[in-house]
Amino acid sequence: MPATALVGAQWGDEGKGKTIDILAAKADMVVRAQGGCNAGHTVVADGVTHKLHLIPSGILNPATVNVIGNGTVVTPGILLREMDELASKGYSLKNLKLDARAHVILPYHIELDILAEAARGGADLGTTKNGIGPCYMDKAERVGIRVCDLIDPAVFAEKLKVNLAVKNKLITLVYGGKALDFEKIYDEYCGYAKRLKPYVTDTSVLVYNAIKANQNVLFEGAQGMLLDLDMGTYPYVTSSHPVTGGFCVGAGIGPTLIDDCIGVAKAYTTRVGKGPFPTELLDEIGERLRRVGAEYGTTTGRPRRCGWLDLVILRCAVRVNGLTGFALSKLDTLSGIDTLKVCIAYKKDGETLYDFPTDIRDLEGCEPVYVEMAGFGEDITGVRTFDALPKACKRYIELIESETGCPIRMIGVGQDREQNFDRN
Repeated sequence: MPATALVGAQWGDEGKGKTIDILAAKADMVVRAQGGCNAGHTVVADGVTHKLHLIPSGILNPATVNVIGNGTVVTPGILLREMDELASKGYSLKNLKLDARAHVILPYHIELDILAEAARGGADLGTTKNGIGPCYMDKAERVGIRVCDLIDPAVFAEKLKVNLAVKNKLITLVYGGKALDFEKIYDEYCGYAKRLKPYVTDTSVLVYNAIKANQNVLFEGAQGMLLDLDMGTYPYVTSSHPVTGGFCVGAGIGPTLIDDCIGVAKAYTTRVGKGPFPTELLDEIGERLRRVGAEYGTTTGRPRRCGWLDLVILRCAVRVNGLTGFALSKLDTLSGIDTLKVCIAYKKDGETLYDFPTDIRDLEGCEPVYVEMAGFGEDITGVRTFDALPKACKRYIELIESETGCPIRMIGVGQDREQNFDRN
């Protein structure tokens, strides 16, 4: 380490939370730099499950500084609820820092998200309806309310009044919804502001100084590479940039300050919501992966779509993120499947494609080209070294490395943080 970026190498839900929690044991600082409460990280520590949405996963380590950077969008009520839950379990919040530039999600963002999705009908995007997209829209339109505005009652009142006048017209006249009340929002959010103010600072300075002091800084990714607003399966994407480049903008630091880029990849493939999914399994194996892997969204509870591992996706992740290594999660979920399939390319119109298509209309017509491998039946949840893995597991890992040109540096064989080991 000293500065390591960790991102999701698929469609999210890869097991980043646990990997970050493990790396955070050596980190002086963990940084969230994009997304909002639409992200969900599940961390199991000492047999206790923690579900985190806004607070960085390093919060479970008392010596680690946890930063919510300028590129995030913050729902104050949800952030405070997470803080209260952690405090009730004995975790300290003294090292939690919130950037003054981060944008605030307000009730009208959530209402507009809900109404817009309903208006799309069958063409809906499958958003979490948490107001993430509308908040980023306001940011791009330069009318957003930031944390620094929220903690100044006079500034907040002025900006809320102007914004709400416009948003209420959209809500009532365009979507036929009910107008929101200024006083109710103002009073509620001023209460949030008083509680959050002690945590607010310029986190860009904190991150920069930590790196310059040669401290170990871990940049925590939310969502996954294929949900990136530019590089993902548009329009079925998120509203920010969950790739390594997103850390630079979302944490306020330059690219030369990041030394190492790790992509977390599940040993198979999952996604939540709509959009093409070439290796999706709609059979008993797909259902088995969902059941054994507990594939349900941390934030939404929605069942995840499951399929074979797709190396076209992982090849793309290496290229887009500049990955220096993979952390492979949930290898144990594959135990008991007689024959494993791995997608190494796509077939479309008689052509073999090794690179991920730019247009989802092209992706919809792709057929996976599979390599079949013998499965394994051994219980590997107690394995702690690469050499102790069954031969079939080793061959599976070696295929991934040879096809992507990127080493697998960490391997996960269970939910708990102890069920993860370094390749070497």
